[in-house]
Amino acid sequence: MKTIAWGALAALAVAMSVKAEPAAMSCADLVNLKLAHVTITEASVVTTGAAYCKVLGSAHPTADSDIRFEVVIPEQWNGRYLQVGNGGFAGVILERAMLAPLGQGYAVAGTDDGHEDAINTDASWGLNHPEKVTDFGYRALKETTDAAKAIITANKGAAPRYSYFQGCSDGGREALMEAQRFPNDFNGIVAGDPANHWTHLLAGAAAGYQALTATPESFLTLDKLKLVEAEALKQCGDEDGVIEDPIACHFHPEMLRCTSGDAPTCLTDAQLVALRKLYGGLKNPRTGETLIAGFSPGGEGEDNGWGRWITGTTPDGKDALIYKFASNFFGDIVKADPAYDLKRLNPDSDIAATDAKFASIFNSYSPDLSAFRARGGKLIQYHGWADPAIPALDSVDYFRLVQKTMGNTANFYRLFMAPGMLHCGGGPGPNALATLPAITEWVEQDRAPESIIATKYKNNDVAAGVERTRPLCAFPGRAELIAKGDKTKAQSFRCVEPN
Repeated sequence: MKTIAWGALAALAVAMSVKAEPAAMSCADLVNLKLAHVTITEASVVTTGAAYCKVLGSAHPTADSDIRFEVVIPEQWNGRYLQVGNGGFAGVILERAMLAPLGQGYAVAGTDDGHEDAINTDASWGLNHPEKVTDFGYRALKETTDAAKAIITANKGAAPRYSYFQGCSDGGREALMEAQRFPNDFNGIVAGDPANHWTHLLAGAAAGYQALTATPESFLTLDKLKLVEAEALKQCGDEDGVIEDPIACHFHPEMLRCTSGDAPTCLTDAQLVALRKLYGGLKNPRTGETLIAGFSPGGEGEDNGWGRWITGTTPDGKDALIYKFASNFFGDIVKADPAYDLKRLNPDSDIAATDAKFASIFNSYSPDLSAFRARGGKLIQYHGWADPAIPALDSVDYFRLVQKTMGNTANFYRLFMAPGMLHCGGGPGPNALATLPAITEWVEQDRAPESIIATKYKNNDVAAGVERTRPLCAFPGRAELIAKGDKTKAQSFRCVEPN
Protein backbone atom coordinates (compact mmCIF):
# COMPACT_ATOMS: atom_id res chain seq x y z
CA MET A 1 0.00 0.00 0.00
CA LYS A 2 2.84 2.39 0.89
CA THR A 3 4.50 1.70 -2.49
CA ILE A 4 1.27 2.40 -4.33
CA ALA A 5 0.69 5.56 -2.31
CA TRP A 6 4.16 6.89 -3.01
CA GLY A 7 3.75 6.07 -6.73
CA ALA A 8 0.49 7.95 -6.84
CA LEU A 9 2.04 10.95 -5.13
CA ALA A 10 4.96 10.91 -7.57
CA ALA A 11 2.59 10.82 -10.53
CA LEU A 12 0.60 13.71 -9.05
CA ALA A 13 3.80 15.73 -8.53
CA VAL A 14 4.81 15.19 -12.16
CA ALA A 15 1.35 16.21 -13.34
CA MET A 16 1.41 19.35 -11.23
CA SER A 17 4.85 20.29 -12.58
CA VAL A 18 3.56 20.44 -16.17
CA LYS A 19 2.08 23.81 -16.99
CA ALA A 20 -1.48 23.27 -18.12
CA GLU A 21 -2.53 24.93 -21.35
CA PRO A 22 -5.50 27.27 -20.95
CA ALA A 23 -8.84 26.02 -22.18
CA ALA A 24 -9.74 27.39 -25.60
CA MET A 25 -12.50 30.02 -25.77
CA SER A 26 -14.89 30.23 -28.68
CA CYS A 27 -14.54 33.24 -30.94
CA ALA A 28 -17.81 34.77 -29.74
CA ASP A 29 -16.81 34.36 -26.09
CA LEU A 30 -13.69 36.48 -26.61
CA VAL A 31 -15.80 39.62 -26.02
CA ASN A 32 -15.81 38.55 -22.37
CA LEU A 33 -12.03 38.18 -22.15
CA LYS A 34 -10.64 40.42 -19.41
CA LEU A 35 -7.34 42.16 -20.16
CA ALA A 36 -5.80 45.11 -18.35
CA HIS A 37 -7.11 48.44 -19.74
CA VAL A 38 -8.40 46.67 -22.87
CA THR A 39 -11.96 46.64 -24.16
CA ILE A 40 -12.98 44.02 -26.74
CA THR A 41 -15.88 45.40 -28.75
CA GLU A 42 -16.46 42.65 -31.30
CA ALA A 43 -15.59 38.99 -31.78
CA SER A 44 -17.20 37.11 -34.64
CA VAL A 45 -16.51 34.33 -37.11
CA VAL A 46 -16.11 35.41 -40.72
CA THR A 47 -17.07 32.65 -43.13
CA THR A 48 -16.29 34.38 -46.43
CA GLY A 49 -13.57 32.21 -47.92
CA ALA A 50 -11.51 30.36 -45.32
CA ALA A 51 -13.16 30.85 -41.92
CA TYR A 52 -11.47 33.03 -39.33
CA CYS A 53 -12.19 34.80 -36.05
CA LYS A 54 -12.18 38.60 -36.20
CA VAL A 55 -11.64 40.53 -32.98
CA LEU A 56 -11.85 44.31 -32.60
CA GLY A 57 -10.77 46.12 -29.48
CA SER A 58 -9.06 49.14 -27.99
CA ALA A 59 -6.45 49.72 -25.32
CA HIS A 60 -6.47 52.64 -22.87
CA PRO A 61 -3.15 52.72 -21.00
CA THR A 62 -3.72 56.42 -20.18
CA ALA A 63 -6.80 58.59 -19.84
CA ASP A 64 -6.12 60.13 -23.27
CA SER A 65 -5.32 56.85 -25.03
CA ASP A 66 -7.62 55.06 -27.45
CA ILE A 67 -5.52 52.50 -29.31
CA ARG A 68 -7.74 50.56 -31.68
CA PHE A 69 -6.56 47.16 -32.87
CA GLU A 70 -7.80 44.22 -34.88
CA VAL A 71 -6.82 40.57 -34.55
CA VAL A 72 -7.72 37.91 -37.10
CA ILE A 73 -7.22 34.23 -36.26
CA PRO A 74 -7.66 31.58 -38.96
CA GLU A 75 -9.54 28.41 -38.21
CA GLN A 76 -6.60 26.50 -39.71
CA TRP A 77 -3.84 28.23 -37.73
CA ASN A 78 -0.17 27.57 -38.46
CA GLY A 79 0.91 28.47 -34.92
CA ARG A 80 2.49 31.78 -35.97
CA TYR A 81 1.64 35.37 -35.04
CA LEU A 82 2.30 38.30 -37.38
CA GLN A 83 1.89 41.97 -36.49
CA VAL A 84 1.81 44.42 -39.39
CA GLY A 85 3.12 47.97 -39.24
CA ASN A 86 1.24 51.07 -40.29
CA GLY A 87 2.19 53.94 -42.64
CA GLY A 88 2.47 57.72 -42.49
CA PHE A 89 0.82 59.10 -39.37
CA ALA A 90 -1.47 56.03 -39.36
CA GLY A 91 -5.06 56.65 -38.17
CA VAL A 92 -6.61 53.52 -39.66
CA ILE A 93 -6.02 49.79 -39.29
CA LEU A 94 -4.45 48.41 -42.47
CA GLU A 95 -6.76 45.45 -42.96
CA ARG A 96 -5.56 44.87 -46.53
CA ALA A 97 -2.05 44.17 -45.28
CA MET A 98 -3.48 41.55 -42.92
CA LEU A 99 -5.41 39.47 -45.43
CA ALA A 100 -2.59 37.80 -47.38
CA PRO A 101 -0.76 36.39 -44.32
CA LEU A 102 -4.12 35.43 -42.81
CA GLY A 103 -4.73 33.33 -45.92
CA GLN A 104 -1.37 31.64 -45.30
CA GLY A 105 -2.43 30.55 -41.81
CA TYR A 106 -0.94 33.34 -39.70
CA ALA A 107 -2.87 34.96 -36.87
CA VAL A 108 -2.45 38.65 -37.68
CA ALA A 109 -2.91 41.94 -35.83
CA GLY A 110 -2.75 45.61 -36.73
CA THR A 111 -3.41 48.92 -35.01
CA ASP A 112 -4.32 52.50 -35.89
CA ASP A 113 -1.46 53.62 -33.59
CA GLY A 114 -3.77 55.39 -31.16
CA HIS A 115 -5.93 57.80 -33.17
CA GLU A 116 -8.56 57.82 -35.93
CA ASP A 117 -7.73 59.85 -39.02
CA ALA A 118 -8.35 58.93 -42.65
CA ILE A 119 -5.66 61.37 -43.86
CA ASN A 120 -2.32 59.80 -43.01
CA THR A 121 -0.33 63.04 -43.54
CA ASP A 122 -2.39 64.76 -40.82
CA ALA A 123 -0.96 65.21 -37.32
CA SER A 124 -3.64 67.43 -35.78
CA TRP A 125 -4.52 64.56 -33.45
CA GLY A 126 -1.18 65.18 -31.72
CA LEU A 127 -1.74 68.90 -31.03
CA ASN A 128 -1.57 69.27 -27.24
CA HIS A 129 -2.05 65.51 -26.79
CA PRO A 130 1.31 64.21 -25.54
CA GLU A 131 -0.09 60.80 -24.58
CA LYS A 132 -1.40 60.25 -28.12
CA VAL A 133 2.02 61.26 -29.43
CA THR A 134 3.62 58.60 -27.23
CA ASP A 135 1.01 56.07 -28.33
CA PHE A 136 1.91 56.72 -31.96
CA GLY A 137 5.63 56.70 -31.26
CA TYR A 138 5.78 53.27 -29.65
CA ARG A 139 3.16 52.50 -27.01
CA ALA A 140 0.43 51.39 -29.43
CA LEU A 141 2.79 48.73 -30.75
CA LYS A 142 3.34 47.15 -27.36
CA GLU A 143 -0.31 47.39 -26.35
CA THR A 144 -1.35 45.66 -29.58
CA THR A 145 1.28 42.94 -29.23
CA ASP A 146 0.31 42.05 -25.68
CA ALA A 147 -3.44 42.14 -26.35
CA ALA A 148 -3.18 40.15 -29.59
CA LYS A 149 -1.06 37.39 -28.09
CA ALA A 150 -3.46 37.07 -25.13
CA ILE A 151 -6.47 36.91 -27.48
CA ILE A 152 -4.85 34.28 -29.70
CA THR A 153 -3.85 32.19 -26.67
CA ALA A 154 -7.37 32.40 -25.26
CA ASN A 155 -8.96 31.39 -28.56
CA LYS A 156 -6.57 28.58 -29.47
CA GLY A 157 -5.64 27.37 -26.01
CA ALA A 158 -1.97 27.82 -26.88
CA ALA A 159 0.40 30.73 -27.33
CA PRO A 160 1.99 31.38 -30.75
CA ARG A 161 5.08 29.24 -31.34
CA TYR A 162 6.72 32.04 -33.33
CA SER A 163 6.02 35.77 -33.51
CA TYR A 164 6.87 38.08 -36.43
CA PHE A 165 6.60 41.77 -37.24
CA GLN A 166 6.76 43.35 -40.67
CA GLY A 167 6.16 46.87 -41.93
CA CYS A 168 7.32 49.44 -44.46
CA SER A 169 7.79 53.22 -44.22
CA ASP A 170 6.47 54.19 -40.77
CA GLY A 171 5.90 50.46 -40.40
CA GLY A 172 9.64 50.03 -41.00
CA ARG A 173 10.30 52.54 -38.23
CA GLU A 174 7.95 50.52 -36.03
CA ALA A 175 9.74 47.30 -36.95
CA LEU A 176 13.09 48.66 -35.79
CA MET A 177 11.37 50.14 -32.73
CA GLU A 178 10.28 46.61 -31.83
CA ALA A 179 13.84 45.28 -32.17
CA GLN A 180 15.28 48.09 -30.06
CA ARG A 181 12.63 48.86 -27.44
CA PHE A 182 10.81 45.51 -27.16
CA PRO A 183 13.50 42.95 -28.09
CA ASN A 184 11.75 39.98 -26.48
CA ASP A 185 8.43 40.29 -28.30
CA PHE A 186 9.29 38.96 -31.77
CA ASN A 187 11.40 36.14 -33.14
CA GLY A 188 11.69 37.71 -36.58
CA ILE A 189 11.30 41.28 -37.85
CA VAL A 190 11.14 42.76 -41.36
CA ALA A 191 11.80 46.52 -41.67
CA GLY A 192 11.14 48.02 -45.09
CA ASP A 193 12.16 51.53 -46.21
CA PRO A 194 12.17 52.55 -42.54
CA ALA A 195 11.44 56.09 -41.39
CA ASN A 196 13.44 55.29 -38.26
CA HIS A 197 15.45 58.54 -38.37
CA TRP A 198 12.11 60.30 -38.00
CA THR A 199 13.07 63.70 -36.62
CA HIS A 200 15.95 64.13 -39.07
CA LEU A 201 13.92 62.75 -41.97
CA LEU A 202 11.25 65.40 -41.57
CA ALA A 203 13.83 68.10 -40.94
CA GLY A 204 15.39 67.00 -44.22
CA ALA A 205 11.99 67.33 -45.88
CA ALA A 206 11.80 70.90 -44.59
CA ALA A 207 15.26 71.63 -45.98
CA GLY A 208 14.23 70.20 -49.35
CA TYR A 209 11.18 72.44 -49.37
CA GLN A 210 13.37 75.43 -48.58
CA ALA A 211 15.71 74.54 -51.45
CA LEU A 212 12.90 74.13 -53.98
CA THR A 213 11.30 77.44 -53.03
CA ALA A 214 14.52 79.43 -52.53
CA THR A 215 13.86 81.40 -55.72
CA PRO A 216 11.00 81.44 -58.25
CA GLU A 217 13.34 79.62 -60.65
CA SER A 218 14.25 76.78 -58.25
CA PHE A 219 11.14 74.64 -58.75
CA LEU A 220 11.54 71.42 -60.74
CA THR A 221 8.56 70.54 -62.93
CA LEU A 222 7.65 66.94 -63.70
CA ASP A 223 9.06 67.37 -67.22
CA LYS A 224 12.36 68.56 -65.75
CA LEU A 225 12.36 65.57 -63.37
CA LYS A 226 11.88 63.22 -66.31
CA LEU A 227 14.80 64.94 -67.98
CA VAL A 228 16.93 64.41 -64.88
CA GLU A 229 16.02 60.73 -64.60
CA ALA A 230 16.79 60.12 -68.26
CA GLU A 231 20.23 61.72 -67.85
CA ALA A 232 20.92 59.73 -64.67
CA LEU A 233 20.09 56.51 -66.47
CA LYS A 234 22.20 57.57 -69.43
CA GLN A 235 25.18 58.02 -67.13
CA CYS A 236 24.65 55.10 -64.73
CA GLY A 237 21.70 52.93 -65.76
CA ASP A 238 21.32 49.54 -67.40
CA GLU A 239 19.08 48.08 -70.07
CA ASP A 240 16.24 47.55 -67.56
CA GLY A 241 16.11 51.25 -66.73
CA VAL A 242 17.53 51.01 -63.21
CA ILE A 243 20.72 52.14 -61.52
CA GLU A 244 22.16 48.98 -60.02
CA ASP A 245 24.50 50.67 -57.54
CA PRO A 246 23.83 54.36 -56.83
CA ILE A 247 26.84 54.47 -54.48
CA ALA A 248 29.12 53.78 -57.44
CA CYS A 249 27.20 56.16 -59.68
CA HIS A 250 28.85 59.57 -59.83
CA PHE A 251 25.95 61.38 -61.45
CA HIS A 252 26.69 64.79 -62.93
CA PRO A 253 23.41 66.66 -63.47
CA GLU A 254 25.46 69.66 -64.62
CA MET A 255 25.49 67.97 -68.03
CA LEU A 256 21.94 69.37 -68.30
CA ARG A 257 22.87 73.00 -67.54
CA CYS A 258 21.17 75.53 -69.81
CA THR A 259 23.62 77.56 -71.85
CA SER A 260 21.22 80.48 -72.17
CA GLY A 261 18.05 81.20 -70.20
CA ASP A 262 15.61 78.35 -69.58
CA ALA A 263 14.37 75.63 -71.91
CA PRO A 264 12.47 72.30 -71.65
CA THR A 265 15.65 70.36 -72.43
CA CYS A 266 17.93 71.82 -69.75
CA LEU A 267 18.21 72.92 -66.11
CA THR A 268 18.79 76.45 -64.91
CA ASP A 269 21.47 77.23 -62.34
CA ALA A 270 18.77 77.66 -59.68
CA GLN A 271 17.30 74.25 -60.49
CA LEU A 272 20.74 72.65 -60.35
CA VAL A 273 21.35 74.20 -56.92
CA ALA A 274 18.06 72.79 -55.62
CA LEU A 275 18.77 69.39 -57.18
CA ARG A 276 22.23 69.23 -55.64
CA LYS A 277 20.78 69.96 -52.19
CA LEU A 278 18.28 67.13 -52.58
CA TYR A 279 21.02 64.70 -53.56
CA GLY A 280 23.39 66.04 -50.91
CA GLY A 281 21.12 65.63 -47.90
CA LEU A 282 20.81 67.78 -44.80
CA LYS A 283 23.91 69.07 -43.06
CA ASN A 284 24.33 71.13 -39.93
CA PRO A 285 25.39 74.56 -41.24
CA ARG A 286 27.54 75.17 -38.16
CA THR A 287 29.37 71.85 -37.81
CA GLY A 288 29.06 70.33 -41.28
CA GLU A 289 27.67 67.13 -39.73
CA THR A 290 25.37 65.14 -42.01
CA LEU A 291 22.00 64.98 -40.30
CA ILE A 292 20.39 62.76 -42.91
CA ALA A 293 21.52 61.47 -46.30
CA GLY A 294 20.20 62.79 -49.58
CA PHE A 295 18.18 60.98 -52.22
CA SER A 296 19.78 58.66 -54.76
CA PRO A 297 19.58 59.22 -58.52
CA GLY A 298 17.01 57.21 -60.45
CA GLY A 299 13.23 57.36 -60.21
CA GLU A 300 12.97 61.18 -60.27
CA GLY A 301 10.45 61.30 -63.10
CA GLU A 302 8.36 58.25 -62.23
CA ASP A 303 4.61 58.56 -61.62
CA ASN A 304 5.07 57.95 -57.88
CA GLY A 305 8.50 59.50 -57.79
CA TRP A 306 9.81 62.93 -56.86
CA GLY A 307 6.84 64.84 -58.27
CA ARG A 308 4.48 63.14 -55.84
CA TRP A 309 6.75 63.07 -52.81
CA ILE A 310 9.40 65.78 -52.99
CA THR A 311 8.64 68.63 -55.38
CA GLY A 312 4.89 68.57 -55.70
CA THR A 313 3.19 69.80 -58.85
CA THR A 314 3.05 73.54 -58.11
CA PRO A 315 5.90 76.01 -57.46
CA ASP A 316 4.90 76.47 -53.81
CA GLY A 317 5.58 72.75 -53.23
CA LYS A 318 2.77 72.39 -50.73
CA ASP A 319 1.09 69.44 -52.43
CA ALA A 320 4.22 67.28 -52.04
CA LEU A 321 3.67 64.47 -49.56
CA ILE A 322 6.85 64.96 -47.55
CA TYR A 323 6.06 68.68 -47.25
CA LYS A 324 2.70 67.72 -45.70
CA PHE A 325 4.32 65.25 -43.31
CA ALA A 326 6.99 67.75 -42.26
CA SER A 327 4.73 70.79 -41.91
CA ASN A 328 2.19 68.87 -39.87
CA PHE A 329 4.82 67.23 -37.67
CA PHE A 330 6.59 70.49 -36.85
CA GLY A 331 3.38 72.51 -36.74
CA ASP A 332 1.10 70.26 -34.71
CA ILE A 333 3.53 68.25 -32.61
CA VAL A 334 6.88 70.01 -32.27
CA LYS A 335 5.90 73.70 -32.27
CA ALA A 336 2.23 73.33 -31.25
CA ASP A 337 1.50 75.93 -33.94
CA PRO A 338 -0.59 74.63 -36.89
CA ALA A 339 0.33 77.74 -38.89
CA TYR A 340 4.08 77.14 -38.51
CA ASP A 341 6.05 77.95 -41.68
CA LEU A 342 8.71 75.37 -42.59
CA LYS A 343 10.82 78.14 -44.10
CA ARG A 344 11.55 79.22 -40.53
CA LEU A 345 13.10 75.89 -39.54
CA ASN A 346 16.73 76.23 -38.48
CA PRO A 347 18.73 73.07 -39.30
CA ASP A 348 20.91 73.59 -36.22
CA SER A 349 18.96 74.86 -33.21
CA ASP A 350 15.51 73.61 -34.17
CA ILE A 351 16.69 70.08 -34.90
CA ALA A 352 18.66 69.91 -31.67
CA ALA A 353 15.62 71.03 -29.69
CA THR A 354 13.37 68.59 -31.55
CA ASP A 355 15.72 65.70 -30.88
CA ALA A 356 15.96 66.56 -27.20
CA LYS A 357 12.18 66.31 -26.76
CA PHE A 358 11.00 63.86 -29.41
CA ALA A 359 13.82 61.61 -30.63
CA SER A 360 13.24 59.11 -27.83
CA ILE A 361 9.58 58.86 -28.81
CA PHE A 362 9.77 58.71 -32.61
CA ASN A 363 13.26 57.57 -33.59
CA SER A 364 14.35 53.95 -33.73
CA TYR A 365 17.93 54.68 -34.76
CA SER A 366 19.84 53.07 -31.90
CA PRO A 367 22.69 50.92 -33.24
CA ASP A 368 22.60 48.69 -30.15
CA LEU A 369 20.61 45.58 -31.09
CA SER A 370 22.40 43.38 -28.57
CA ALA A 371 19.29 42.50 -26.55
CA PHE A 372 17.45 41.42 -29.70
CA ARG A 373 20.44 39.35 -30.81
CA ALA A 374 20.78 37.79 -27.36
CA ARG A 375 17.21 36.47 -27.45
CA GLY A 376 17.90 34.88 -30.84
CA GLY A 377 15.96 37.40 -32.92
CA LYS A 378 16.46 37.76 -36.68
CA LEU A 379 16.10 41.02 -38.61
CA ILE A 380 15.76 41.69 -42.33
CA GLN A 381 15.86 45.29 -43.51
CA TYR A 382 15.30 46.38 -47.10
CA HIS A 383 15.10 49.66 -48.97
CA GLY A 384 14.35 50.75 -52.53
CA TRP A 385 17.34 52.58 -54.00
CA ALA A 386 15.00 54.98 -55.84
CA ASP A 387 12.82 55.73 -52.80
CA PRO A 388 11.55 59.35 -53.12
CA ALA A 389 10.12 59.46 -49.59
CA ILE A 390 12.94 58.23 -47.36
CA PRO A 391 16.57 58.41 -48.55
CA ALA A 392 17.83 54.91 -49.27
CA LEU A 393 21.29 55.92 -48.08
CA ASP A 394 19.89 56.46 -44.59
CA SER A 395 19.29 52.70 -44.37
CA VAL A 396 22.87 52.14 -45.52
CA ASP A 397 24.12 54.63 -42.93
CA TYR A 398 22.13 52.95 -40.16
CA PHE A 399 23.32 49.49 -41.20
CA ARG A 400 26.93 50.67 -41.17
CA LEU A 401 26.43 52.29 -37.78
CA VAL A 402 25.16 48.99 -36.38
CA GLN A 403 28.18 47.17 -37.87
CA LYS A 404 30.50 49.74 -36.32
CA THR A 405 28.83 49.28 -32.94
CA MET A 406 28.29 45.51 -32.91
CA GLY A 407 30.66 44.08 -35.50
CA ASN A 408 29.51 41.73 -38.25
CA THR A 409 25.77 41.12 -37.85
CA ALA A 410 25.30 38.54 -40.62
CA ASN A 411 24.16 35.96 -38.06
CA PHE A 412 21.06 37.97 -37.11
CA TYR A 413 20.69 41.19 -39.18
CA ARG A 414 20.97 41.68 -42.95
CA LEU A 415 20.20 44.54 -45.31
CA PHE A 416 18.89 44.22 -48.87
CA MET A 417 18.87 47.17 -51.29
CA ALA A 418 16.51 47.06 -54.29
CA PRO A 419 17.69 48.92 -57.41
CA GLY A 420 15.01 51.00 -59.13
CA MET A 421 12.39 50.41 -56.44
CA LEU A 422 10.42 53.43 -55.27
CA HIS A 423 8.85 53.77 -51.83
CA CYS A 424 7.96 50.26 -50.59
CA GLY A 425 7.59 49.07 -54.20
CA GLY A 426 6.89 50.22 -57.72
CA GLY A 427 8.90 52.16 -60.24
CA PRO A 428 11.28 50.49 -62.70
CA GLY A 429 12.52 48.14 -59.97
CA PRO A 430 10.73 45.33 -58.11
CA ASN A 431 7.24 45.66 -56.67
CA ALA A 432 7.49 42.99 -54.03
CA LEU A 433 10.14 41.17 -52.01
CA ALA A 434 9.59 37.71 -50.53
CA THR A 435 10.65 38.79 -47.05
CA LEU A 436 8.10 36.89 -44.96
CA PRO A 437 9.17 33.45 -46.25
CA ALA A 438 12.81 34.49 -45.81
CA ILE A 439 12.45 35.64 -42.21
CA THR A 440 10.35 32.58 -41.33
CA GLU A 441 12.97 30.22 -42.74
CA TRP A 442 15.75 32.10 -40.94
CA VAL A 443 13.98 31.95 -37.58
CA GLU A 444 12.60 28.42 -37.76
CA GLN A 445 15.27 26.61 -39.79
CA ASP A 446 18.29 28.83 -39.07
CA ARG A 447 18.85 29.42 -42.80
CA ALA A 448 20.18 32.93 -43.20
CA PRO A 449 19.05 34.52 -46.47
CA GLU A 450 21.89 35.09 -48.92
CA SER A 451 19.28 36.48 -51.28
CA ILE A 452 15.59 37.36 -51.40
CA ILE A 453 13.37 36.90 -54.44
CA ALA A 454 12.31 40.26 -55.90
CA THR A 455 9.31 40.38 -58.24
CA LYS A 456 8.57 42.97 -60.90
CA TYR A 457 4.98 43.06 -62.17
CA LYS A 458 4.00 44.27 -65.63
CA ASN A 459 3.08 47.96 -65.47
CA ASN A 460 3.47 47.71 -61.67
CA ASP A 461 0.14 45.87 -61.59
CA VAL A 462 -0.18 42.51 -59.83
CA ALA A 463 -3.18 41.61 -61.99
CA ALA A 464 -1.12 42.13 -65.15
CA GLY A 465 1.22 39.30 -64.27
CA VAL A 466 4.91 38.91 -63.55
CA GLU A 467 7.45 40.63 -65.77
CA ARG A 468 10.51 39.14 -64.07
CA THR A 469 11.81 37.73 -60.82
CA ARG A 470 15.41 37.95 -59.65
CA PRO A 471 17.34 37.31 -56.48
CA LEU A 472 18.21 40.36 -54.42
CA CYS A 473 21.46 39.82 -52.55
CA ALA A 474 22.47 41.04 -49.12
CA PHE A 475 24.21 44.40 -48.97
CA PRO A 476 26.99 45.13 -49.71
CA GLY A 477 26.98 42.11 -52.01
CA ARG A 478 29.52 39.35 -52.59
CA ALA A 479 32.40 39.62 -55.04
CA GLU A 480 31.88 36.09 -56.31
CA LEU A 481 28.28 36.78 -57.34
CA ILE A 482 28.07 37.60 -61.00
CA ALA A 483 25.59 39.29 -63.27
CA LYS A 484 25.23 38.23 -66.87
CA GLY A 485 28.81 37.04 -66.84
CA ASP A 486 30.20 40.47 -65.99
CA LYS A 487 31.89 40.43 -62.57
CA THR A 488 32.29 44.21 -62.66
CA LYS A 489 28.51 44.56 -62.37
CA ALA A 490 27.91 42.12 -59.52
CA GLN A 491 25.40 44.33 -57.73
CA SER A 492 22.36 43.49 -55.63
CA PHE A 493 19.57 43.06 -58.17
CA ARG A 494 21.83 41.23 -60.62
CA CYS A 495 23.21 38.58 -58.29
CA VAL A 496 22.71 34.88 -58.83
CA GLU A 497 21.79 32.34 -56.22
CA PRO A 498 24.91 31.02 -54.46
CA ASN A 499 25.74 27.36 -55.02
